[in-house]
Amino acid sequence: MLGKCFSVFCLSSIAYALVFGDLRALCDSVLLGASKSVTVIISIIGFMTFWNGVMEVLKDSGIISFLSRLLTPLLKHIFPSSFKNKVARDEITACISAGVLGLSNATTPLAISAIEKMNEGRSSSYATKDMITLAIIGCACFNLIPTTIISMRVSQGASISYEIIVPVWICSFACMSLGIILSRVIGAFSADR
Repeated sequence: MLGKCFSVFCLSSIAYALVFGDLRALCDSVLLGASKSVTVIISIIGFMTFWNGVMEVLKDSGIISFLSRLLTPLLKHIFPSSFKNKVARDEITACISAGVLGLSNATTPLAISAIEKMNEGRSSSYATKDMITLAIIGCACFNLIPTTIISMRVSQGASISYEIIVPVWICSFACMSLGIILSRVIGAFSADR
């Protein structure tokens, strides 16, 4: 789907440039955008590598397991089936911890691992309510430390890179809460698969 949307954007840009005779500006914009994206990616790599390493150390040292036990009273209400059956608790906790630390890139492999464990032994090809909730929280998780946004602001030369923390807390908490509520409300009207 994303490939189709991107194709439509590219083709409409080319068509617009051809119709209005501004093909040179389009080519210049494409080259400038490509060079800026490489610069931003290189500046973020160090920051993301550091935090992904921190997550691995936390996982290997058992802190994620401790965090899982600590968060169980809260998470057992959000993921009732998984925590009742003791399936993928550590993976769910690691995914949410990565999201809280603002490591959106690290949440994807952790969420995939958690969903694979939740899916073991099931014959149905439909996602469970816990899988859907994890996908929602993975996309809209509360960010305690918005590392990606801060690193992008630093790379672009922002004088006060951390001034966005409180608005990020408000927005991310609101998005996560609304996502969980909608997931439960809509899930209440569907059969559990």
